[in-house]
Amino acid sequence: MALKTEFLFLEEITAALDPELVSDVLDVIRALADEGMTMLIVSHEMAFVGEISDRAVFMADGLVVETGTPSEIFDRPQMPRTRDFVRKILRH
Repeated sequence: MALKTEFLFLEEITAALDPELVSDVLDVIRALADEGMTMLIVSHEMAFVGEISDRAVFMADGLVVETGTPSEIFDRPQMPRTRDFVRKILRH
């Protein structure tokens, strides 16, 4: 990891972690966001993405389906594929 970087790219950073460690890692990412760090995060942690993101991109089958604020994506999705995804993840 580079010191004093302007951007941080994170891909599924919590994927192989023990559930107890996930919280610790997300806390560090949240602190970086609070400090103004610009990050590109690829994650299945939907609640976390919604909490800390300024912009969200929903992708399916390697394509960008929809972009917007987390509220636009999770609360008011426009595309049928996004609506289907959101309905499935919010059901549980």
